[in-house]
Amino acid sequence: MATLRDGPTLDLTVVVPYFNLGERIRETVDDLLRTLRATGRSFEVIAVSDGSTDGSEHMLAGLGDEVRTVCMPDHVGKGEALRVGLNMGRGRFLGFIDGDGDLPPDQVATLAAIAQDCTGTTPDIVVGTKRHPASQVEYPPLRRLGSWGWQQLVLTLFGLRVRDTQTGLKLVRREVLADLLPRMVERRFAFDLELLVLADRFGYRRVVEVPVRIRDRYASTVSPRAAAGMLGDLCAIYYRLRITRRYDRCVPNA
Repeated sequence: MATLRDGPTLDLTVVVPYFNLGERIRETVDDLLRTLRATGRSFEVIAVSDGSTDGSEHMLAGLGDEVRTVCMPDHVGKGEALRVGLNMGRGRFLGFIDGDGDLPPDQVATLAAIAQDCTGTTPDIVVGTKRHPASQVEYPPLRRLGSWGWQQLVLTLFGLRVRDTQTGLKLVRREVLADLLPRMVERRFAFDLELLVLADRFGYRRVVEVPVRIRDRYASTVSPRAAAGMLGDLCAIYYRLRITRRYDRCVPNA
């Protein structure tokens, strides 16, 4: 079975995690396919159902060889869905975008162009960020305050200067992911943070931040339970990084 340590056979792999999205997942993947075909690069889309119970996976039938589908038996979390999909990827760059369509999939083309621009130094990670000055995002003051507070915690605990760790749009160089993914343990929404913290820890600091457009995302609010879970995950990452040094002891398979 192929692994991330094997050489790439495609330019791009894009993983789309989702849970109970119904027809919305088909719309997202259709838009993504149109975008990727227009780039002229070889690619694959890996759609991973995180234990969906609404039959969402059936919406992706008949999309052809460019799309691979995976159905996890249980609802574990976005991070685990990403881990499964990324481990299967054949791209030189591997990334992901949220399946709900709040981030228009055409933005993947912008990240891909930056990642694969051969005129300069190849970035390790390209990150979509809603805190970029050119981003088109409107969200309530309370959410803005929460986002700012989260990033201040990230800066204080990890010294990480990425302005937004949580926007679900990223591309990672294959060699970087092959080194980092076996060390990672987060199974929920802190997957993104853990990825960036470990990239910084192991010297992969060529991170390019790209503006994003976000639609409809802030009509809802983050529940106290979800916020507490995120905070707990952040503390767990700090504990493994600074106290037990678990990440340093985990050596990826050669």
